[in-house]
Amino acid sequence: MNDSTADTFVSDEPVPVLAFSGTGSPPPDPSKRSRLKESLSNSKLKEKIQDGAASRSETGFSLQDRLLTKLLQQVIPTDAIDEVLDLPPDKRSSKYIGRPGFSIPLMTNNFRRFNSRIGIVFVFQTRLIRLLTWKNPTHTLSLLAVCTFVCLNPYLLAVLPFAAVLLFVMVPAYLVRHPAPPPTISHSTYSLNGPPIAPPRTIKPAPEMSKDFFRNMRDLQNSMDDFSTLHDAVLKVITPPTNFSNEALSSTVFLFLFVSSCALFIAPHLLPWRLIFLLFCWTSVALGHPSVQRFVLENRESHLRPHERKAQSMLDSWIARDIILDAPPETREVEIFELQKRKGGRKGEWESWIFSPNPYDPLSPQRIAGERPKGTRFFEDVCAPTGWEWGDKKWILDLGSREWVEERMVQGVEVEVEGERWVTDLVAEDESTGTASKTAKNTGPGWAEGNGQGPVGEWRRRRWIRMVRRKGVKVPSP
Repeated sequence: MNDSTADTFVSDEPVPVLAFSGTGSPPPDPSKRSRLKESLSNSKLKEKIQDGAASRSETGFSLQDRLLTKLLQQVIPTDAIDEVLDLPPDKRSSKYIGRPGFSIPLMTNNFRRFNSRIGIVFVFQTRLIRLLTWKNPTHTLSLLAVCTFVCLNPYLLAVLPFAAVLLFVMVPAYLVRHPAPPPTISHSTYSLNGPPIAPPRTIKPAPEMSKDFFRNMRDLQNSMDDFSTLHDAVLKVITPPTNFSNEALSSTVFLFLFVSSCALFIAPHLLPWRLIFLLFCWTSVALGHPSVQRFVLENRESHLRPHERKAQSMLDSWIARDIILDAPPETREVEIFELQKRKGGRKGEWESWIFSPNPYDPLSPQRIAGERPKGTRFFEDVCAPTGWEWGDKKWILDLGSREWVEERMVQGVEVEVEGERWVTDLVAEDESTGTASKTAKNTGPGWAEGNGQGPVGEWRRRRWIRMVRRKGVKVPSP
């Protein structure tokens, strides 16, 4: 009685494949990011699969597997690519997950183990499909009876896990060890009491190259296609109204969800939830009946389509009437500094030098480091920031030179409060030699008012301002 019978879970019937009109598996479109990854140097790719290489040599993989692993170290992109491209961190990166890296031998071994054990999932999937498609009406009606009891008395949900274990695990396991009498033996001569007369059933993985193994591969292949098709169909329905490609429609969905959330937060106890879930269960199961599906498809064009078009028309008119998206684009003020440099010493004339985003004042980091100011030589070459466009036609001279000097805490300069509003470097007289040196003169707040006629340094600047507005992105119509 110590022997046991080994069974494998496998679905005898193929899992149905989902199909939607107008959907398919498009060919992969290589993106700019992937092409850039492929063009990078292989020096960044040599650290791939380091965790699994040593362990695989110990587990007895063939020489071909180890050579293939070494080859993958040279051609498969690693996480270092994201650092080179300055991309945001991916939480699936090996930095955050302490699991083995990608490996063809390891992937093959795991797939074999997975495929030999996934049969129970496909068995459950097949039985659920048969149950919901009314292959056996008595089973489906039993499911509806259970759903009715649970909907009318939600406390029965606590009973379902225990009842499921009893009916689908314990009872079948007991009947295996205590089988019913054969039909050729009468019950009067067959004793139902006594010790078990059959070995217990154990579940083992499907052997490789067996019929069950290939059935699991078939169902796994069809399930991958089902997921891809369902994924594309769901995105096709959900994405347009939720990604704000049509802002009026997405705003309507946002408003509806916000109002519904507030209403359900305040008054959920007023809704007949038991009746709602009961109707939902019966309607969902009834729609799986072949006769109901045939009736819906035959009468959709004549009965449902007119109501759908009418509802869509009412929604569009309400959106056009009540959803107003006339907010002006965001506007900002940008600045540029016109720098001039004195030519020919202290008494020379000023020469237009450059237009720079920084004032290049005496205490600026660029000035202290001895670097030259950065910018463009001509006013026409100054461009708006990325994602913005000019909001007016020309630059305006900032007449508040004193204000921006105080805001930036610029020191060692002379400020013109009238005229051309130049802010010029100050020089201090060397008491020992009586000559002018290019050091900032600290007068009170660090700057002084003047008209540019006294002893000044070799640089001066003034500020120009201009308005920019946020540039909108035009979404192409589908």
